[in-house]
Amino acid sequence: MKNINLKNKKAYFKYEVIDQYIAGVVLQGTEIKSIRENNFSFSDSYCYFIGKELFLKNFHIAEYKEGTYNNHVPTRDRKLLLNKRELRSLKDDVKDGGLTIVPLRIYINEKGFCKFDIGLVKGKKQFDKRNEIKNKDLKREEDRKMKL
Repeated sequence: MKNINLKNKKAYFKYEVIDQYIAGVVLQGTEIKSIRENNFSFSDSYCYFIGKELFLKNFHIAEYKEGTYNNHVPTRDRKLLLNKRELRSLKDDVKDGGLTIVPLRIYINEKGFCKFDIGLVKGKKQFDKRNEIKNKDLKREEDRKMKL
């Protein structure tokens, strides 16, 4: 069995992570098989509340190639599983404004369940992003000089 453990690099670049939570996810039929084959995409995915439940929107899981009429809908909304205290805390933080919830990482744990690391995030300003790129370039240059 392949080990799935992928980060949403774009989220770390676009947002400043304030808090992180581990959430289970409700999957249907062939979705876990597609995830195990790395057929998914984080692009523009985010979490939102309906009542007291948290859902993941725009997380694309490609249809399983060997699935028949039982195949899943690729971009359906998926329910995230957290305990009540965590849900209440997240809902209060998002309600205040300026914060959102995005998936940061997807992995399959030792029991074989698909899990998400979701983060309460705040958007970065343009100059913060430029600063981050500049610091990465400087660190890369420094590492190159150290190897020589």
